[in-house]
Amino acid sequence: MSELELYYQDDHYVVIDKPTGLLVHRSPIDRRERRFALQLLRDQLGQHVYPVHRLDKPTSGLMIFALHSEAASKMQHCFRERLVHKTYHAIVRGHVADSGVIDYPLSDKREKEEKRRAEDVRPPQDALTHYRCIARAELDVPLGRYPCCRYSLVELQPLTGRKHQLRRHMKHLDHHMIGDTRYGDGKHNKLFRDHFNNQRLLLFATGLEFVHPYTLQHFQIQAPIPVELQALFDGLGWVRIDRREVTIT
Repeated sequence: MSELELYYQDDHYVVIDKPTGLLVHRSPIDRRERRFALQLLRDQLGQHVYPVHRLDKPTSGLMIFALHSEAASKMQHCFRERLVHKTYHAIVRGHVADSGVIDYPLSDKREKEEKRRAEDVRPPQDALTHYRCIARAELDVPLGRYPCCRYSLVELQPLTGRKHQLRRHMKHLDHHMIGDTRYGDGKHNKLFRDHFNNQRLLLFATGLEFVHPYTLQHFQIQAPIPVELQALFDGLGWVRIDRREVTIT
């Protein structure tokens, strides 16, 4: 694997573009993995780094790492207090409404599996996601009882940070994310593999907005949807988001 792409770096933080298929750090969910974003970035920079938030293995896009422990604590506080605003883009099945807020509590499935007594498991927690439809498409390909297939490109902004929140919320709307092998729709995943050779989850962390804990400057960082998906976007008749920008005020 080539070096990780860096979007920003100072004495306290570095922002990277995490590729799809890369775990952030060692995890019991995939014991066979031997390469991790944490390890790769440490070797690339020649110093210890500290992850301050998570991206799932199949999700690509912007991630913040701290360069020392105090910086990690300060940024983790910002995430806990919801002072960091994240933007994602995803391709989902069906034609999504123009915009809306998904207010659907989510339980921690991993906690349910680990705890034996039902009374030890916490009730579902509040989970909010704002969504906006960016583009819609229709493929003249029959699937099941439908003569064609519909898809949407959506912008997603999680207002809370629950496990797999975006993927589970889109499933709740019956607009499953394409390439999602856990919460998605297998028929549509196969269609994208067959027609576009797509082997990944089509979910991208494309935006970060926060106030730097040390300089108090306002940061807006935007990343493009990976260029290797250009043919897929062409096939859907969409313009691929190709905006790479770091704005500091």
